[in-house]
Amino acid sequence: MKILILGLNYAPERIGIAVYTTGMAEALAAAGHEVRVVAAQPYYPAWKITPGHNALAFSRETRNGVEVLRVPHYIPAIPTGKRRLLHHASFAMTALLPMLWNGLAWRPDVVVAIAPSLVAAPAAALAAALGGAQSWLHIQDFEVEAAFATKLLSEGNWLGRLARHFERAMLNAFSRVSSISPEMCRKLIAKGVPAERVVEFRNWTDVDRIAPLKGPSPYRAEWGVTAKHVALYSGNIANKQGVEIVVDAARRLAGRKDLSFVICGEGPNRAALEARAAGLDNLQFRDLQPAEKLNDLVGLATIHLLPQVAGAADLVLPSKLTNMLASGRPVVATAARGTGLAREVEGCGLRVPPGDTEGLAEAIATLVDDDALHAKLSTAARRRAEDHWSGTTILARFETELHDLRTETQSGEPIKTPGE
Repeated sequence: MKILILGLNYAPERIGIAVYTTGMAEALAAAGHEVRVVAAQPYYPAWKITPGHNALAFSRETRNGVEVLRVPHYIPAIPTGKRRLLHHASFAMTALLPMLWNGLAWRPDVVVAIAPSLVAAPAAALAAALGGAQSWLHIQDFEVEAAFATKLLSEGNWLGRLARHFERAMLNAFSRVSSISPEMCRKLIAKGVPAERVVEFRNWTDVDRIAPLKGPSPYRAEWGVTAKHVALYSGNIANKQGVEIVVDAARRLAGRKDLSFVICGEGPNRAALEARAAGLDNLQFRDLQPAEKLNDLVGLATIHLLPQVAGAADLVLPSKLTNMLASGRPVVATAARGTGLAREVEGCGLRVPPGDTEGLAEAIATLVDDDALHAKLSTAARRRAEDHWSGTTILARFETELHDLRTETQSGEPIKTPGE
């Protein structure tokens, strides 16, 4: 097949959605398909252009069999709500002509749009229509609802209402719509997408590359970690993560000499977070680490920390969870009971309500002190990764879905739901 992908984030970005868009594209190319990607110039999570790239220029390269066209776009140094909107809009505008040209001249079989950025999705829908291709919209985040949950948008003003209408239109403009968890797929149906067009397409991990370490992580010596136990947060540091609660929990547990906290990541809120942690000697901040050392990083943890702000647990399923589970370490997540995130962590970690600093500190202390519980949850976490988050299985299923979409629509048969 010829597959055209529109995605804001792509390698060499090392965390978040870029990892999965890149992995998807490269897996399809390795399976023998022709794959082209239209992406932004890399900037995330630092919100500044990656060295060696130009935010104001178009560029083209081939990465692992995938032809990547990068387009210029606006990168806000401080990503407020309005600036994020301009950021996404600039990408949508500069990606439009390359997408339309590929749709008309290259004539792909399937056009795939990744959200974020939903505001760029019309370019993918138009490219598919012009080229006679089928279209697939993949929802990594419910951007509109996440913006409301984190106060970047207001429900009551014209911009919020416009965002709702636009989201509804885009969800109904594609042949098939997918998302990364059962709860998010049910939300798609609740938003009006016909159930027969909805597919679960999970994020994944390489369970062979990410696995429990046999000995101490090299980062212990490199970073001077002497405490027996490490509570680790690794990832983006922005509004929807609510990482402030990790600092507050570290302050509550500062008297424990057997426990250290590590926050490894970048993002617009890091400076404020470091200021909040002033005076704590049981917490250290580190920058994002190279992808080839990811297993050493996740293996540093005795306990993985997965904070989320209230209201975001069914809007975003954090991609970092996949590697946390594969590392064979328990997770402590902040999520309301009954949410998708709570369900994913159940049986292989502990859940506390969002914003409950005391509960988070108590959960961490419980896992440090109860060796039997820690061992039980660690084993369950690894098994969960192998059973539900294997990249080989998930990507093979996605490729089959793409084949089915093309075959069914070419034959005039109705699109079927998985398992039919």
